[in-house]
Amino acid sequence: MDPVDEQAKAKAALTELFAEVKNGKTPMVVERIVTDIDEIVRLVRFPGWQNTKAGEREVQKALRKVIYVKYQVKDQDLFDKAFGYIRQYY
Repeated sequence: MDPVDEQAKAKAALTELFAEVKNGKTPMVVERIVTDIDEIVRLVRFPGWQNTKAGEREVQKALRKVIYVKYQVKDQDLFDKAFGYIRQYY
């Protein structure tokens, strides 16, 4: 599959996920958080990362930095879903 298509699918899936949890109490800028996740995952991932403990750990650490630290969203379910999309599309 074309990498550009995969990138578009990944960002669309993440955008949908974060748009679902957005409400008055969580004033998130969905597009910005998705872009940040996309950028950081691209930096730390490598071919076959999903099949190694080290690869999964690095991507989870990067994802935590964006969701928990930068955007202060403490939601394990959201984190797990986002990581699932990242495993699938990246």
